[in-house]
Amino acid sequence: MKPRAWVCTLGMAFAVGLSGASLIACGPPTAKFPQVKGQEMPAGESWDGVYYNPVYGYLHLVPQGDTMVGRWRRTDSSHWGELSGTVEGNVFRFTWTEHRYGAIGPSGDTRGTGQFVFKKGDGEKAIPELDGWYALEDSDKIGDWHCVKQQGMTPKLDSVNGENPVDPGGAKDQWQ
Repeated sequence: MKPRAWVCTLGMAFAVGLSGASLIACGPPTAKFPQVKGQEMPAGESWDGVYYNPVYGYLHLVPQGDTMVGRWRRTDSSHWGELSGTVEGNVFRFTWTEHRYGAIGPSGDTRGTGQFVFKKGDGEKAIPELDGWYALEDSDKIGDWHCVKQQGMTPKLDSVNGENPVDPGGAKDQWQ
């Protein structure tokens, strides 16, 4: 083999080897949430309740067996969502799906993962809060989701569903 052909063959083999290696290492990106180890819940506190965020609205959380489930409706009534996951002390790791009102099929849904850490400040009047993070499916970008527990509100999962709250509920046509 001539030197020039040998160098080209070696270069091609090297390029194929690199691209094969990069294909093996490729995969969907995944979010890296802060590593938080679960601690005990603050005395007298529990996860179930209603939490508020200015964008995501009221998040209703209730335990169901070994899992925690929740639903929310955005404050602009454009989306509603549901989540479920496991609790380890004051840490809740979950998967979520958010549905866009008026959209039909898979393009109307967004999915991802997330985690909340239950916190309560010091003092007698300290209000419980959730410090949280979420990520879209197949993304390594993380968003913040901070909520404040609403005192005196009872969680009602059924109050959040696919019925668009901005639909006019006026008089319906009736058969005569």
